[in-house]
Amino acid sequence: MKLCSVTIAAMHKQKQVPWKAYLALGSGLLLLGFSAIFVSLANAPGTIVGFYRMTFGALILLVPFLLQRRKFPALPKKGIALALLAGAFFGADVSAWASGITLSGPTLPTLFANTNPLWVGLGAWLLFKEQLGKGFWIGLALALSGAALILGADFSNGLRLDPGMMLGLLASVFYGAYFLVAQRGRELVQALSFFWLSTFGSALTLLVVNLILRVPFSGYPAESWVNFFAQGLVIQSVGWYLISYAQGYLPASLVSPTLLGQPVLTAILAGPILGESLRSGYLIGGGAVLLGIFIVHRSRFSEKENGEVGTALGDKQ
Repeated sequence: MKLCSVTIAAMHKQKQVPWKAYLALGSGLLLLGFSAIFVSLANAPGTIVGFYRMTFGALILLVPFLLQRRKFPALPKKGIALALLAGAFFGADVSAWASGITLSGPTLPTLFANTNPLWVGLGAWLLFKEQLGKGFWIGLALALSGAALILGADFSNGLRLDPGMMLGLLASVFYGAYFLVAQRGRELVQALSFFWLSTFGSALTLLVVNLILRVPFSGYPAESWVNFFAQGLVIQSVGWYLISYAQGYLPASLVSPTLLGQPVLTAILAGPILGESLRSGYLIGGGAVLLGIFIVHRSRFSEKENGEVGTALGDKQ
């Protein structure tokens, strides 16, 4: 009888959890939708925006990180190295993505940055010898077709290639590399510690990038500094914490496709806030890209549930 009561209580508790997880997922997605808007309004080079986002994020999360480290044994050197390497890829991703936004607005760079699941899948196939099902290749073909439509719409306005779009695509490659490295690193390091170390690694990478490019670290208006801190707090710390909370209760096959709504949300927000408009070719092509990536997600997570695939897929911050 006692065991039955405990079981019923546990079932009742499980039923109460999802609404909080859904709320966290929706709130996190909303905050991530503002990420590109923050970058557009920062009035600073994309590499600097990324550097201060990561720096403030690392400072905000420093105390929780240190408190966790007091409760657990020392981190393995390999885990630390993988976390820092993942952070380097993430820093390169943010640098390319934010620079693309400063050149071309928030929508197209964010859309193309979210093609990273394609590169994660291809990387897992080439590096980890994971088998990819028919759904992956169908989704890849659809996403590439959508990209071709966007390119066609771009060329119809004159023979030019949108630089922000290409930087967004480059960012997706770096972000895919981040997830491939993170897959191995998370096997050795707890979530918060890995997240803080990778954020710290991103800040170091962006520091080096800005030093090489000789981008000034000061001299920006007060509004820009507020923007930098807001990104570190709202996007890097709160936004991704909410997503991580949701991932603890909801299946990845639900969370990851949901986050594909970020570029759609960014496009909706960019209209009234920034006055950005999109041509019909961009809308149709963008829809095809998102649908293709959704099919990729579904196919790979279906394989994972069947024990065939073990690589986690991720979406743009």
